[in-house]
Amino acid sequence: MTRYLVPLAGFLIIGAFLALGLRLDPREVPSPLIDKPAPSFELPRLIAQGEVLAPRQLAGRVWLLNVWASWCVSCRAEHVLLNEIARDRQVEIVGLNYKDTRADARAWLDQLGNPYTAIAVDTEGKVGIDWGVYGVPETFVIDAQGLIRYKHIGPLERAVLEQKILPLVRQLKRTAA
Repeated sequence: MTRYLVPLAGFLIIGAFLALGLRLDPREVPSPLIDKPAPSFELPRLIAQGEVLAPRQLAGRVWLLNVWASWCVSCRAEHVLLNEIARDRQVEIVGLNYKDTRADARAWLDQLGNPYTAIAVDTEGKVGIDWGVYGVPETFVIDAQGLIRYKHIGPLERAVLEQKILPLVRQLKRTAA
């Protein structure tokens, strides 16, 4: 009898883990950086050549870091929303151009519009690694103290923007004031 119960118990345990796993959202990967200081960097800027961009320059402001690349199809899908956010001045958006060429990135922005107040160039992807980037696009919410408060993996969608990111931004702006 136990000869049948042990495999059955194992099958039920595996089935339970599978059922739990299927309920998880793959875009909700927990980040060890949440509520920790944003990793520091100093990178060349895409548009303002000769200048550098560093998170410390944004101290005292709530902002988004959007990791993108011209070769990224999903980045194109979210770009319309980024342009809307920038047009409505809901939050400052900083771009991290990831593993891209300057020429391709500039052409992409010329074609689709530039929602970014500043863009850092991470040609080798080292800063992306420091920020725990799995792939592009990814978006981080950083508070006025420079702490990462939220990370979204994949293209931004209106529902995520309206239900999670923008309410969090408004809350963080209120607490910073």
